[in-house]
Order: sequence, then C-alpha cells, then structure tokens
Amino acid sequence: MNTSFRDLQLQQIQGQLATWKAASLSPRPSSGWVRAIRESLGMTAAAFARRLGMSHAGVRKLESSEASDAITLGSLRKLAEALDCELQYALVPRTSLNEMVQTQAEAVARNRLQPIAHSMALEDQAVQDSLHQFQLAMTVKSLLDGSRRELW
Repeated sequence: MNTSFRDLQLQQIQGQLATWKAASLSPRPSSGWVRAIRESLGMTAAAFARRLGMSHAGVRKLESSEASDAITLGSLRKLAEALDCELQYALVPRTSLNEMVQTQAEAVARNRLQPIAHSMALEDQAVQDSLHQFQLAMTVKSLLDGSRRELW
C-alpha cells in the first residue's frame, strides 16, 4: 500500500472516530442496555419474548448474555430491532491513531537499537546520548516511512 493512501486512510478513520470520542457516552447499565430500555418502556420480558418469537427464558438468557459481554452482535442487533432501536458500535482508541503508530514505532526502534547499544557499552564504545537519540529518531522515521506491518 502506498504511503500517501495509507496516511489518508488513517486520517479518514481518525476523523470518523472523532465523533464517537467526543460523544462522552454513558457507561452501559449493569443490567445491559436491552433490559434497561425494555424496562423503561414498561415492557415485560414475556411481551418482549412474543415480539421476538422466542421463549421468556430465551429473552432472559440473551439479556444476561449482554450484561456479561457474552452476546453476539447478531443477537444484539435482533434485540435492538425488536425494541425499535438501532445498534451502533465502534472501537474507540484511547489515544489518536497517529499517537498509537508513533508510540509503536518508538518502541520497535528502541527494541532494535537496545542490543546494539548494550554491546557497544560492554566494549566501552558507547555513543553519546545525543547520537543515540539521533539514531533512535532516524530509526523511528524509517519505520514510519516503511511498511506499517513492521511495527506490529
């Protein structure tokens, strides 16, 4: 993949995620969203089960699965539809994608240079700190300019 396309792709995804990051969404209720919304509507589990065409026990099991993070997206989507809701999900990085790539490149560069620096220090040939920082920066740049697959 050419680097300009790769960088554009990263920026587009980051832009799409910005809305999610800025949303400051509430944490999921401990009973799960499905049960919380169903109960807020005053809908019994039996009535919800009829809407879904399943047993009352099946609804309880699915609601419990959501609360314990064991539900599939397909099942959650089906439950949302029955509540006249829309399922939306996203993976929202804790930092920016650019920061994630930069941090990973720095870690890989340090791991690559550390054995060399250690060997040179043992041989009393350690480079000055400023030169070591320069080598680190050049390795990071090389990693960022190259294939991102080398970062992971």
